[in-house]
Amino acid sequence: MSSRFRIELAACALFALAGCQKQDDEAALSTAQGPDAVPVSGLLPAGSAAPAGINRRALPYYDNAAAVTTGKRLYNQMNCVGCHFNGGGGIGPALMDDAWIYGGRLDQIYDSIYQGRPNGMPAWGGKLTDEQTWQIAAYVRSMSLPQTQAANTGTTPSQHPAPVPRAADMHAGWALPAGTVVHTP
Repeated sequence: MSSRFRIELAACALFALAGCQKQDDEAALSTAQGPDAVPVSGLLPAGSAAPAGINRRALPYYDNAAAVTTGKRLYNQMNCVGCHFNGGGGIGPALMDDAWIYGGRLDQIYDSIYQGRPNGMPAWGGKLTDEQTWQIAAYVRSMSLPQTQAANTGTTPSQHPAPVPRAADMHAGWALPAGTVVHTP
């Protein structure tokens, strides 16, 4: 065998093995659990019900001004501002309104940060600690609070975030936009 043929054969074998590994990784992800056994959330098709109740792991981050402040710092350090700007949206969706595709409760925002989302949101689960992910989620959740929006004037929103009260998340986390028609079989 020529050395070129051997190199091409080895390259093909590596690609084949990489494909097998990717399938194994995808199968593992479909049943995976996040850190400390946080269930990995699925995508909810239109009209489906959101998970009931708030994840108990979110509780320390409610009414926690220090977590929100640290989350704001991490949001800037991790360049979340590059896509979401200061919450007003840009490449990524706005974070200062009540339109949440994957849920607007603190625990649902954590899931979006940890797992990432289709069409652009990277998964940060392996890059941030669990606590950092919760802190960024607390800051992101605070952006849509009336208290935060009232405290921010000028052209740079979300610079004076309010702590997230637990009462603010006593809902399913998302709703279909007004006027959306759901077709049922």
